[in-house]
Amino acid sequence: AFPFDGNRIEIYTNGGSMLQSLLRELQNARQHIHIEFYIFEDDAIGRLVRDVLIEKASQGVEVRVIYDDVGCWHVPNRFFEEMRNAGIEVRSFLKVRFPLFTSRVNYRNHRKIVVIDGRIGFVGGMNLAERYMRGFSWGIWRDTHILIEGKAVHGLQTAFLLDWYFVDRTSVSYTHLRAHETLRFVDRTLITASRYFPKIESCGSSLVQVVTSEPIGPWKEIMQGLTMAINGAKKYFYMQTPYFLPTEQVLAAMQTAALAGVDVRLMLPERADNRITHLGSHSYLADVMQAGVKVYFYKKGFLHSKLMVSDDMLSTVGSTNVDFRSFEHNFEVNAFMYDVETALEMKEIFLQDQRESTQIFLKNWVKRSWRRRAAESVVRLLAPLL
Repeated sequence: AFPFDGNRIEIYTNGGSMLQSLLRELQNARQHIHIEFYIFEDDAIGRLVRDVLIEKASQGVEVRVIYDDVGCWHVPNRFFEEMRNAGIEVRSFLKVRFPLFTSRVNYRNHRKIVVIDGRIGFVGGMNLAERYMRGFSWGIWRDTHILIEGKAVHGLQTAFLLDWYFVDRTSVSYTHLRAHETLRFVDRTLITASRYFPKIESCGSSLVQVVTSEPIGPWKEIMQGLTMAINGAKKYFYMQTPYFLPTEQVLAAMQTAALAGVDVRLMLPERADNRITHLGSHSYLADVMQAGVKVYFYKKGFLHSKLMVSDDMLSTVGSTNVDFRSFEHNFEVNAFMYDVETALEMKEIFLQDQRESTQIFLKNWVKRSWRRRAAESVVRLLAPLL
């Protein structure tokens, strides 16, 4: 992943602040908007963003939308048709017709990318749905998302346009004539025009890599980047993830760092949105605590944040969970940032969340009932499939 210097980073820790900023930047768009989300819900939030996109399209702004077919299974077709009828180009990612008979259901586009005029970008863990703003009856939805202004937006633009090339292999456009319709097939083309990659002056101090991973390549780039970051930590490595089903490489890196004296901390939600995955996550906690990793359960609500920070210099935020699905099956994207200011801000966010958490100690954790431990072990066997 090419490193871009001179970027400004703005961090959001709740859906309201992210949505407010996103809507402001969308309204400021003059040339194009590229937007890609795993979930684009047909609720108050989804419709609000949809209406802004329709408004911008009516003003002559190019708008392209990618949504994941499985992530939006329950969204009615009319929701996206309204955008298409307004001149917005909308594509679904790997449409699944018969989920029981296709592996495509496994390979999901979990990325959350917005690029505006090639100068402003958003990336992180939040989708477009009310629950990301309002949370649940039992607690808030705690997430992390960032705005990038600067040259690193070119990395997000490249990721989006490669996905667009993938989903736009044959696009269909309808031309309404007086008496009939004609159907036109357009061969796929990779968009590389310079206007999508404008020259940008330095506007901050952060060096940023936009790292993508997918199941079709020979390498698992984000997992490898995370492993390198843990292995490279000298003082501390703090990690937040909603699900913890680590690969052997990540698990070994965490254990090795903790045994070497690095302050490794792992934060998970005390209560999650998926009971099976939550059980699987718990099955790994004794393994890391035995090596000296400090484990915390976030109590204020559902922790969906994928934030990691190390040694007051490196931090990363994106769509990637610490689990097999994100590392090996999903299309994911993370921004890796190298600067003191961003790292210190991420560190403070983690420590503030830690104040809303309970630390779990090994001597108490091993006293769980045998039924609970047995259930966790069974789910752990299925971890690569979850």
